Amino acid sequence: MTTSSPIAFTVTDPAQFGRVAVVMGGSSAEREVSLDSGRNVLDALRQRGVDAHAIDGIPALLDALRAGHFARVFNILHGQHGGGEDGVLQGALESLNIPYTGSGVLGSALSMDKVRSKMVWQALGLPTPAYIALKKGDDIHAAAAKIGFPLIVKPASEGSSVGITRVFTDADLDAAVELAARYPGELLMETLIEGDELTIAVLGREVMPSIHIVPRGAFYDYNAKYIADDTLYLCPGLEGEAETSIRALALRAFDALGCAGWGRVDVMRDRQGRNWLLEVNTAPGMTTHSLVPKAAAQAGIDFASVCWRVLETSLRDSGGNTFAEVTP
Repeated sequence: MTTSSPIAFTVTDPAQFGRVAVVMGGSSAEREVSLDSGRNVLDALRQRGVDAHAIDGIPALLDALRAGHFARVFNILHGQHGGGEDGVLQGALESLNIPYTGSGVLGSALSMDKVRSKMVWQALGLPTPAYIALKKGDDIHAAAAKIGFPLIVKPASEGSSVGITRVFTDADLDAAVELAARYPGELLMETLIEGDELTIAVLGREVMPSIHIVPRGAFYDYNAKYIADDTLYLCPGLEGEAETSIRALALRAFDALGCAGWGRVDVMRDRQGRNWLLEVNTAPGMTTHSLVPKAAAQAGIDFASVCWRVLETSLRDSGGNTFAEVTP
């Protein structure tokens, strides 16, 4: 499924990218996952002849860029506060006039903040679970009574299921909030949608087949994402009109937040067949367990080609559009 004409610009000579910094690791809660992703991306780009080099974290990257060592940046940092998904890195690169992969400042910042993401989606009439944003000191039991059980408690600006708890009774609420509050920023309490978890990758303007995630445990937590080998991934996750509909919703959600280049949209599908938007990841994982490579493989795109196409999103026209999004 695409929503534009075929890609108008494709790099065939790796030298055209120049010397590429693959920035990984960093200091966010998702550091280890980012290092794993980064090593895989680095190997794939080098296999395709790209002059790519690993850089750990934002301070080291900015030092290298100011010294003139790199022509562009492949951002595979995950998370906020030292990760590369909250708009901070993007703003720094914009100020240095350095091309980079993926979403810009606005799309990155909005997507990292799940509360603001939901505000935008609700304003546009896109479906997302009912929620309450909580600050430290708020009456969590009153909020839970308003949302109703079962519910989810999680940090508003973390990824990889960090700090998330499914809560079924009031007795379990305090522990859930205590866990989520270990991370910076607001907390998010939202309705727990019981049903199937799906994710949809976007590459350029092409929407990949959905993946239905079937963890062995209660839900798709950190262990199921990155450690366990018994999680099932069904791709495509749906068929017919249901698949067409969820892909279209994912692209609308992606565009609504100002995202660009590539990303992944997470959706819950309830037992009545209704889709509910959870979040957008603007620098998704690229580990052996990760979902963008799995979806791309189903669409006939191998891992090295995914990395190449993501790197192409660093080539922007004068209007700020990536060439992977420009129509003939």
